[in-house]
Amino acid sequence: METAELLKRVRKIEIKTRGLSNRIFSGEYHSAFKGRGMAFSEVREYQQGDDIRAIDWNVTARFNHPYIKVFEEERELTVMLIVDVSASENFGTQKQLKKDLVTEICAVLAFSAIQNNDKTGVIFFSDRIEKFIPPKKGRSHILRIIRELINFTPEGKGTDINMALQYLTNVIKKKSIAFLISDFIDEIFTKESKRGSDALKIANKKHDLVALRINDKREYELPDVGLVRILDAETGKLQWIDTGNPNIRQQYSKTSVKRDAKLKEMFTKSGVDSTTISTSDSYIKPLMNLFKKRESKR
Repeated sequence: METAELLKRVRKIEIKTRGLSNRIFSGEYHSAFKGRGMAFSEVREYQQGDDIRAIDWNVTARFNHPYIKVFEEERELTVMLIVDVSASENFGTQKQLKKDLVTEICAVLAFSAIQNNDKTGVIFFSDRIEKFIPPKKGRSHILRIIRELINFTPEGKGTDINMALQYLTNVIKKKSIAFLISDFIDEIFTKESKRGSDALKIANKKHDLVALRINDKREYELPDVGLVRILDAETGKLQWIDTGNPNIRQQYSKTSVKRDAKLKEMFTKSGVDSTTISTSDSYIKPLMNLFKKRESKR
């Protein structure tokens, strides 16, 4: 991609996602991932999105302006984005490609993190670790992440989620909030569900792991358009499918539903919070619901 076009796309994503982060997500992110803690640290002026339960009424009365108590757990955190860049992320039949949706979600999470003075890092993975960007703070760092998300070309085509989780636990020593962002189309991960659940459990024990699953309508429903040739982007395998056959369409849907149920069971067993985001819908509601669910559990 030409530099001018790349910068234009980065700027467009920044304007949209930073605005969403400032108006909507920053406060919800803060409540969902910032514990009230045990050790009092300091007081500071109240900011939009702060938990009103943390208001220090004595200091507020003294200065005639709201102040809140800051606890140790509310200080700097590290946010890790573990991003699936396999070939299946180039798929999308609705409003956008999965990879474009992932880019926006990552940008929103990253801007929400820096609003709360947290560091953000990224691990790109396919069937190998493609790139590691160590956690840092600041707008320029977030813009670099967005540039990489837009313009990065992976070497691998397949998906190895177990490997990505193991890499996270090995390379990030300090506890972090880790968002695993993928379509979870990884046959070994779901087929060997105990191994996958164990990998999730180990990562979630060391970090605060959250799974964001990206999907597309056509991964659940085949349109009735007769005989079509379909390419598996990750294996390169081509096959003819008779979409006019209702039994084939029904079996296709059943396989997808079965995979969903298996993933849900794995997330539940490993204690990992998760949500599903579709290329046909806005990501705002699923993320907000996830944040509120986490806040209610605290």
